Amino acid sequence: MQASPYAAPPGSVRMRPILDDLARNWWLILLRGVLAVIFGVLTFVWPGITLVTLVILYGAFAFVDGVLAIAAAIRGGFPAPRWWLALVGVFGIAAGVLTVVWPQITALVLLLFIAAWAIATGVMQIIGAIKMRNEIEGEWLLIASGVLSVIFGLMIIAWPGAGALAMVLVIGSFAILYGILMIGFSLRLRKHAEVRI
Repeated sequence: MQASPYAAPPGSVRMRPILDDLARNWWLILLRGVLAVIFGVLTFVWPGITLVTLVILYGAFAFVDGVLAIAAAIRGGFPAPRWWLALVGVFGIAAGVLTVVWPQITALVLLLFIAAWAIATGVMQIIGAIKMRNEIEGEWLLIASGVLSVIFGLMIIAWPGAGALAMVLVIGSFAILYGILMIGFSLRLRKHAEVRI
């Protein structure tokens, strides 16, 4: 029986540099997940929220998420090129700033901008998970969150004129599911970080 190319030699510790670096920054992923869940819950408990208000709230979430992505690019150690993290970060910050400095912009344009941001971050997470598939057992959480983000973005592009209530439910549900997946992934990374200490 042929040995796995990823198996560690007897008496040695298997090197997993991408996972080890990512585990050191587990708290950034946890924070991203917690913020997403909080945002999602707000969309359901805030009675009478309008689509414009929801888009502005999502813009605020995108801004914070963009800041975290840029922090990840600066810190390094993530399974994605720094330039890609920085680009996603700038895109998220742009979505957030756009909702504040250009209030007369239509909700449709904001939705399409947010959709593009969701697709970009989703693709990044899928690529990262594929790079880590031989280093971590829970990479499916990162893949699932990436796929969810891409589907969310595509849904907005496909049905940008959906009713406000339907869009509130879609955005809120996405944020909660996405946040839960990110929290689960971050906790797996934390366990790995504790083992490495």
